[in-house]
Amino acid sequence: MSTKNIKAIIGLGNPGVRFVNTRHNIGFMVLDGLADKYNVSWQTKGNLEYAEIETDTGKNVLLIKPLTYMNDSGKVIPFLKSKNINVDNLLVVHDELESSLGKVSIKEGGSARGHNGLRSIIEFIGPDFERVRCGIGRPEQPEMVADYVLERFLDIAQADEMVQMAIGVIEKIIA
Repeated sequence: MSTKNIKAIIGLGNPGVRFVNTRHNIGFMVLDGLADKYNVSWQTKGNLEYAEIETDTGKNVLLIKPLTYMNDSGKVIPFLKSKNINVDNLLVVHDELESSLGKVSIKEGGSARGHNGLRSIIEFIGPDFERVRCGIGRPEQPEMVADYVLERFLDIAQADEMVQMAIGVIEKIIA
């Protein structure tokens, strides 16, 4: 599916029990699903948690969850650089307000479109990285976006289904 050699996947989210199963944490949920599927454990290093999976083809891919809170997600980029991972080797998984709930899509590059986690990463490496966007829909009232993204999914089964779809997309990309 992708011509890029993905060596690392950043899942965007916020650390802590308060944010478990919230819309903004779908990136964390997808990476947790990958870690479970490949039976790997998370390790903590500085401002991030990481795990390493080995694909069916023997390729190693780092999974990274920033522990910096969403707005400072880009602060994990120096860790990637220390591992010789550059923008062409990076995939970012994030929530997407502009897509309907449950829709999973791939996007190459582009602006942050108001997403502060993406904005932070773009500040460190520019906009030319691959993304897996997980649709969370948009609240009816635009002024409610900040609260909406921090609410828990109303239907956790639907969120779990989206996580599994995203894992399938990611596995095609990293194969």
